[in-house]
Amino acid sequence: MKKRNNENMKLSDALQSFVSTNKLQNGLDKVNVRDVWNEQMGPGIVKYTTAIKLDGNTLYVQLSSSVLREELSYGKEKIVKILNEALSKELITKLVLR
Repeated sequence: MKKRNNENMKLSDALQSFVSTNKLQNGLDKVNVRDVWNEQMGPGIVKYTTAIKLDGNTLYVQLSSSVLREELSYGKEKIVKILNEALSKELITKLVLR
């Protein structure tokens, strides 16, 4: 059996290594974007959000209210900035409201 050289490895480093080795970062980003949307946009907007999908660097958000969709469309750049700041990385470059 091969001896491991990670006896003194931090748990966070071990998890990051596991994520990168198994190419799980894209899936984690998709989950994190959904959580950050719900957290940052508040219950009033989340109530009308029916679907959230991250495809590449584009975030697709489906809303059940056309009035809300129109209002949010005026502040797309600000929403992208808020979400990226909450994610601590430039993950989203474009927001599409459906």
